[in-house]
Amino acid sequence: MSAGIEEVEPSAPGLVDRLVMFVQALRRAEVPVSTAESVDATRAIGVIDLLDREGLRATLAATMCKRPAYRQTFDGLFELYFPARLGDGLTTSDDELDSLDAEGLGIDPEDIPDDVTDEEMRKLLREALLRALLDGDPDLIKRLARESVRRLGRVQAQPGRQTWFAYKVLRAMSPDTLIAALLDLMLQGAEKGGLAEKVARTTIAERIKAFEQAVEAEVRRRVAEERGIEAVEKTAVKPLADQVDFLRASRADLAELKREVYPLARRLATRLTAKQRLGRTGRLDFRRTVRASLAYGGVPLETHWKPKKPHKPELVVLCDVSGSVSSFAHFTLLLTHALREQFAKVRAFAFIDTTDEVTRFFGPESDLADVMTRVQNEADIVWLDGHSDYGHAFEVFEERYPDAVGPKTSLLILGDARTNHRQPGTDTLRRVSQMARHTYWLNPEPRSYWGGGDSATWSYEPLVDEMVECRNAAQLSEFVERILPH
Repeated sequence: MSAGIEEVEPSAPGLVDRLVMFVQALRRAEVPVSTAESVDATRAIGVIDLLDREGLRATLAATMCKRPAYRQTFDGLFELYFPARLGDGLTTSDDELDSLDAEGLGIDPEDIPDDVTDEEMRKLLREALLRALLDGDPDLIKRLARESVRRLGRVQAQPGRQTWFAYKVLRAMSPDTLIAALLDLMLQGAEKGGLAEKVARTTIAERIKAFEQAVEAEVRRRVAEERGIEAVEKTAVKPLADQVDFLRASRADLAELKREVYPLARRLATRLTAKQRLGRTGRLDFRRTVRASLAYGGVPLETHWKPKKPHKPELVVLCDVSGSVSSFAHFTLLLTHALREQFAKVRAFAFIDTTDEVTRFFGPESDLADVMTRVQNEADIVWLDGHSDYGHAFEVFEERYPDAVGPKTSLLILGDARTNHRQPGTDTLRRVSQMARHTYWLNPEPRSYWGGGDSATWSYEPLVDEMVECRNAAQLSEFVERILPH
């Protein structure tokens, strides 16, 4: 190194640098944060008490979270980029639990022998967890989660390196096995089986979930310290509800997606109503325009238009409900049901290797789980072997329901276009599409998969108005907004 130049160790990022990194992480997680919002956040942290971590969280959320749906992602990333200080709520030593920490965890220091073993410490922590769950103290539950991770979650990955696992902690602590004891303590003198027990079970489940979430958060924090934030960022944060891939959605994901449907339908309805009310489209009203021009010496300075009658088309949904796309079918049929007010008539058809109308299963108060169960059990959708056969399904649809598609009909086909190497039925689809006002195909597979293997996507694509990649609720929302009648 040149004389007079001293090598300096790179310093840790400052608060503003960490805030910039946090904003970038939010954007990578599909949470939109504008430059103006990041500037507002920077100004806001200059006027709050930075030692108040929850105040910092609330301030940043108020300036950067536009929708409640973004909050879970925001909180997950906040825990990584603004973690609790090492030692906050923890012991100062990784080797032994001192008296002050024991009292903070609800453990009597006299119960801790000098040569305490791991098994004895696990039992002490479980007893403390039982008391914390009974009291419902959220701070104590978090402290116990941190200490449980420190004591029970460490694994030596390589010589000189360690990692942490939440499942190891939760298996050792087994909070679910404390439910019976907690119920007995909560229901002393109360009759079991009634409302009191239901309330107690709900309360216990919420507190156990809070403990599990605290354990997972602490594991992520420690792994991030060991390996770096970027190494755990993608796995630590769940995708937003509208970004969840339909074909990989779990039951919990579908429940979250279900909550997205009706607000989406209401927003689309409001948007459509405003366009119909404020739009000045339509044919020129020649008589009223000439009559108004007399006031200006015959010059048509003021034009009048005939009110346009908004077109309210019929909607027909033809949906593949085979096992490979069942999650996609659940969500799109629910959305179709929610949007039924936007169309003069909605008819739904399901198929695997033959087709049946399932409109009868959708009522105003129908539950989606019951609907899909009835579709699978009562609808005539299996003809031969229960594997997708688009060609035969299209033929049955044309033959059995010739009045379903007409000049006012928007036909919506939902499926992955995988035919199991059977006849695709392109001639039938061409005839049906020509009868419809519009034909759209929503494909839940990535575009890069189209045409591969038994996919007949490129055979169907020229026969419809548009073949759309629709892998998540965000893409589906964009599509629905685009095709709504104007």
